Amino acid sequence: MREKLQHVAGRVWLYPHDPDPEAIGACVGVIADDRGSVLIDAGNSPAHAREVQQAIAAEGLPAPRWLVYTHHHWDHTWGAAAWPDVEVVAHSSAVDLLTAEAERPWSHQYLRDQVALDPKLGPSFRARALAVPDFGELAIVLPHRTFDDALTLPTGVELRHVGGSHAPDSIVALDPGSSVLLVGDCYYPPPFHLRTDDDGPDLAMARRLLAEKHAVSVDAHSAPRSGS
Repeated sequence: MREKLQHVAGRVWLYPHDPDPEAIGACVGVIADDRGSVLIDAGNSPAHAREVQQAIAAEGLPAPRWLVYTHHHWDHTWGAAAWPDVEVVAHSSAVDLLTAEAERPWSHQYLRDQVALDPKLGPSFRARALAVPDFGELAIVLPHRTFDDALTLPTGVELRHVGGSHAPDSIVALDPGSSVLLVGDCYYPPPFHLRTDDDGPDLAMARRLLAEKHAVSVDAHSAPRSGS
């Protein structure tokens, strides 16, 4: 296990990102509520999801009832099959993107073959191979509920579509009472294999989010940032 859950603020907890850049292990947010906790992202594999489950149990937090995908990329969704009894929520555009991913014949040989065809896939696909030793347990889970612009969950967690060049289905999740905004990878540049020399972080989006002046903001591959 990487480490235990970190308390961010209010009812928001975080299973932190993997600091090893080759692992591509995004953080997982937990917004605790007696009606059922809200997970922000699923983990990058069933094994990663099980680590988070153990950490939630160790803290005595309510079991998750909702699982929100900040976007469709593998390191945010491949752990979903290991989460029982949750409703998966995502932007409507994630459905076709995840359906296409589910139709690919994922295996270690497939990863090697794809990297041979496009070496730029190497960092991502090597990380997938490390994350999933047994592809027999991988199942890509499509969302059970989708939305277009915004959605508020029964626990008060607010979801909002922001899009961007990293992933068109990117959303942010706000817990108003805790003043914590979880942004996934929304302002990141495109994935490495699609990136050009002119691509960089979406600074305009980052500034818009900072201007909302939440107490803490969390992206998926960095430590939480206090203030704005």
